[in-house]
Amino acid sequence: MSSNTPAADPSPSEPPTGPSVPASPASALPAAAGSRVPTPGVGAVPSPDPAAAPAPAAPDDEPSRTARARRPRTSVLVLAVLLFVVVVAGGLGFFWVVTQLEEARTRIDDQQQKITDQQQRLDEQQQMIDRKEQFGAAMDDLYATVDPLVGLPYSTIVPWNRVENLAVSAWNHRRNAAGLGQDVEVLKELTTEISGQSTGVADQAASNASGTAWEATLDDLGRGWVSTVFDDTTPCGASAMACVTSTDPFTVHVRADTRTDPAMTDWIRTGGAYHEYAHVLQFTNPGPTDDALASFGGDVETMADCYALTFLDGWSLDHEVPIDEYSYYEVSVGYGYTCDAGQRQVIRDWVGRLGVTRQTVEG
Repeated sequence: MSSNTPAADPSPSEPPTGPSVPASPASALPAAAGSRVPTPGVGAVPSPDPAAAPAPAAPDDEPSRTARARRPRTSVLVLAVLLFVVVVAGGLGFFWVVTQLEEARTRIDDQQQKITDQQQRLDEQQQMIDRKEQFGAAMDDLYATVDPLVGLPYSTIVPWNRVENLAVSAWNHRRNAAGLGQDVEVLKELTTEISGQSTGVADQAASNASGTAWEATLDDLGRGWVSTVFDDTTPCGASAMACVTSTDPFTVHVRADTRTDPAMTDWIRTGGAYHEYAHVLQFTNPGPTDDALASFGGDVETMADCYALTFLDGWSLDHEVPIDEYSYYEVSVGYGYTCDAGQRQVIRDWVGRLGVTRQTVEG
C-alpha cells in the first residue's frame, strides 16, 4: 500500500491484526526530505522499508511548469481566433463601408438625376414660354402687315383661313415646343408673302410703261396691284382681246395688236379694261362672287360686262368707229347682253362686299 493512499478506516470494534508496533511521536521521526509523512490513523501501519516506500511525488512546482508549457498553445489558439474575429469583423466593417458608399453614391446619383430632370423640365417650360412669345410676336407682325391693306378690294391678299389654321395648330402645339416653332416659321413666311405682294405697287400705279389706255385704266382701277402684259401670241384665244386667269389674278393679258388695231379706240380699250378688271375682282373675292353670280345665271362674262356698264358712265357694248366721212366700223365689245337695273344693283352690292377685312383670330 502506498503511503500517499489513505488507509481504510477499520471499524473500532475490530483490533488490528499482526504484531503491534509501538507508536512513536511524530517529532521523533523526521520526514525524509521531499516526502510526505502521512498522519497515522488508528490501525495504520507505516512501512519500515524506505525502499518499499512509494516514489516521491513530484514537487509542487511541476504542475506549474506543465501548465506554463501548455498555456502558449491555448494563447495561440485564442490569438488565432481573435485574429479571425478581427479579420472577419474588419471584412464586415469594410463591406459595411463599401455598402454605405454605394448607397451614398446611389442617393447622390438619384438626387443628381432629379436635379437634371427638374432642370430639363424648367428648360422645356422656358422654351415653351419663348415659343409662345415668338408666336405672339409673329402674329403681331402679321396684323401690322395686314392693317395697311384693309379696304383693298382683294380679299385673297390675306388668306384668313390659313391664319386660322395656324392659330389652331399653335393651340394644338401648346405643349410641343418643336411643333410650335414650326408654326412660328410658317406664320413668318405667310407674313412675308403678304408683304411681298405689295412690293412695287406704288411704282406700278404711278407709271404707264406702254403708254396705252389699257394700262392707264388698269393702274387706276387696280391701285397699282394689277399689271398689264401685252402678248404677241394669243394666250386668251383668237377671239378675245384680253383675259385674266385664276392662277394669276393680278395680271391682265392683252393681245398686242389691240394697240394698233384701227377698229379700236381708247374708249373701247378703256371699256375693255373695266371688263377685265371685273374678272380680277371675281377671282380675288370668291365668296361674294359666288353669291352675285346667281343673278347672272352663273355666267362670269355677262357679270363682267354688267360691271363695266354699271361703273363706266356712257359705256355701251356696241360702237361705231369711223373710217372716213363715209364709212365706219361696227364694233361689238362683250357678250351681247346689257344687264337691267336689278342686275346693276346686284353689282353695286357685290362691290360693296369686296375687300380685305381685319379679322380676329384666336388659337
